[in-house]
Amino acid sequence: MTYHPKSDFMRVMIERGYLADCTDYQGLDEALCKGVVTAYIGYDATAKSLHVGHLLNIMMLRWLQKTGHKPITLMGGGTTKVGDPSFRSDERPLLGPEQIDANIEGMKQVFAKYLSYGGGETDALMLNNAEWLDNLNYLEFLRDIGRHFSVNRMLSFESVKSRLDREQSLSFLEFNYMILQAYDFLELNRRYGCVLQMGGSDQWGNIINGIDLTRRVLDHEIYGLTSPLLTTSDGRKMGKSQGGAMWLNADMLSPYEFWQFWRNTTDADTGRFLKLYTELPVEECERLGALQGSEINAAKIILANEVTTLCHGAEAAAAAEATAREVFEKGGVGDDLPTLELTSEEVGDGISIVQLIVRAGLAKTGKEAKRLIAENGARLDDAPLTDAGLMLDAGALASPVKLSAGKKRHALVKLG
Repeated sequence: MTYHPKSDFMRVMIERGYLADCTDYQGLDEALCKGVVTAYIGYDATAKSLHVGHLLNIMMLRWLQKTGHKPITLMGGGTTKVGDPSFRSDERPLLGPEQIDANIEGMKQVFAKYLSYGGGETDALMLNNAEWLDNLNYLEFLRDIGRHFSVNRMLSFESVKSRLDREQSLSFLEFNYMILQAYDFLELNRRYGCVLQMGGSDQWGNIINGIDLTRRVLDHEIYGLTSPLLTTSDGRKMGKSQGGAMWLNADMLSPYEFWQFWRNTTDADTGRFLKLYTELPVEECERLGALQGSEINAAKIILANEVTTLCHGAEAAAAAEATAREVFEKGGVGDDLPTLELTSEEVGDGISIVQLIVRAGLAKTGKEAKRLIAENGARLDDAPLTDAGLMLDAGALASPVKLSAGKKRHALVKLG
């Protein structure tokens, strides 16, 4: 990247590694220097919480606001009814309106931690595209909007081409998705003066569509900016772990497990993640990322504390660090560990250790739990667990027991 930006926002995007591509670097940079720029990112409401994979773009909106501009978080109450086909091999299961509304409520809780919403010039707006999509008249929409789209061009987009090349079916419903997303940008520009759409680089084709449509219909100059699609240095998709998605809502993933996810960052990713997911100065991120040997662990604790503070608050971050120290350094139990509470009825005459491992979230299936035991990866109160047939009765659970999978994942089991 040789472009030297004048605006604070573009400088942050480039210096910290958020920028993959931009439709017009200079034009956007000049607009950012002239006054408040309104920008949006769209989020389909496919789950009750956002996860770590969304965090990069949430941080971009946060920096946008911190540098004096106005973010819009656009909830896809309308588009979720269709489902984004981008780079998927199958059609998304369609959700009903009640489920979509419940998911949006859950996602709002996350955004409120990163952005300041309100009526001020740079306060964030939370919008829902159902506002303009739900009542569209199909014939009018085809005539006024559909005529601006070339099917030949739509077929050339990578997200569509990859499905067709693999001879996987792409329904007309899904094919409409990119038209609806383009229409979102047009409506946001018309209603709210929004001139920038941001998203992951897999959204490039959809963003370009929106820019073309808005230029044709309104003759307005608008911009697109994408972030890199992150994978960890060992090739995994960001935000996924063996235990599943790393959710940002505390009721779906405990702050301790969230903290632990960042503490377990590989050495090679630490400096990059400090730049992307914390607000520490760039020079400090580079210094910490360059530490060697056991010293890099101190940088990972700083990373975990900073990211957890933003998402769950400073108290939760401090409690997670204290628990980690107790668990790893002193072999203790720690108050903040994920806890499985059982009733005496559930325990009855005894409950199998395999079932406990699964219910505590340390393995997804009984088969996986048995394999963990067979490979000496499971521990009970820090002692190796070798018997997959072990049963624990109410007496054994009278005081909490600690289950461990490997060195870094732990849970408590106790009678409620």
